[in-house]
Amino acid sequence: MNKTELIDAIASDADISKVAAKKALESFTSNVTKTLQAGGRISLIGFGTFSVSERSAREGINPQTKQKIQIAAKKVAKFKAGSELSDSLN
Repeated sequence: MNKTELIDAIASDADISKVAAKKALESFTSNVTKTLQAGGRISLIGFGTFSVSERSAREGINPQTKQKIQIAAKKVAKFKAGSELSDSLN
């Protein structure tokens, strides 16, 4: 499912216009992004938790040249599925 298909599904399920569904989805993604940039986390009970994790610097290997390279430390977005979501997949 891509963004357009998700907007269509939200509009259909909530019985709202596609414009309103698009605004709602953009608001959700914007607020998740802002919260994670500030170092916070978002917990949606039963669905999952969005958080920020820090990866430390490490040494890697360039697969083309086989030379060792340094990979810089960075922050990454993380999602941990909630129990209801996990249970629904099995």
